[in-house]
Amino acid sequence: MNQTLNREGRIVSIWRYPVKSMLGEELNSSYVTERGLIGDRVYALVDQETGKVASAKNPKKWGTLFDFHATFIDPLRDVENIPPIRITFPDGTQIFSDQGHIEDTLSKILGREVSLMKANLDKPSYEEYWPDIEGLAQREKVTDEPMPPKTFFDIAVIHILTSSTIDHLRELYPEGRFEVRRFRPNIVVESTSGEKDFIENLWVGKKMVIGEETILKITGPCTRCVMTTLPQADLPRDLGILHTVAKYNQVHAGVYASVHRGGRIHRGDRVRLEE
Repeated sequence: MNQTLNREGRIVSIWRYPVKSMLGEELNSSYVTERGLIGDRVYALVDQETGKVASAKNPKKWGTLFDFHATFIDPLRDVENIPPIRITFPDGTQIFSDQGHIEDTLSKILGREVSLMKANLDKPSYEEYWPDIEGLAQREKVTDEPMPPKTFFDIAVIHILTSSTIDHLRELYPEGRFEVRRFRPNIVVESTSGEKDFIENLWVGKKMVIGEETILKITGPCTRCVMTTLPQADLPRDLGILHTVAKYNQVHAGVYASVHRGGRIHRGDRVRLEE
């Protein structure tokens, strides 16, 4: 595997998820701050009974969140002035976050009392279901997982995936539908070499320079979870997706990153790795 992406690649897609575990929006560009892409996972639903963040990682409770689509109704200009979001329900009905009855409506549809909150909890946490797949840290169990304070991120503020990894997984399990939306990255990178491999494995500890100003620090591999197996839109439920990642790459696909220097990123931007 080449450690340096053959020294360069390019961004082929950028994704933001305004509400944790709901479907998000593909962008042409985004400003990146130390908190990640502006507007990414700035909202979440919180279970009023347990106080835990609603996450599709516990699909028995929250798997239907993938049937909801969240987008911002106005452009995002800075982190201090986040505009309202529009949530589209499974039947196509739309509601806005600044409407007074939104929580009652969401609670009724989801069958649990929820609050729509911004990321300001001191000790946020969520529940995670671990299916019975060899290689997972837990099997057939639900665990409580902490999140970084005052965020709705599981671990890190940026998640990067390559087309090389997606293409390699397709070769390993041709019956599965490996698509970017199963993995919910922020940035998808295409290597100029066109190779098919888990090329991100050797990126940890390196810096990723995007365009002329943005620099990310690759902090660790992204360990996959049951969310990759869930149905969404035309994608079927498929435990084989997670089984393949576990069998061939220690449950890793993609990498996490922190922001070393912020800036605006664009689809098509050149990407290079540095020590």
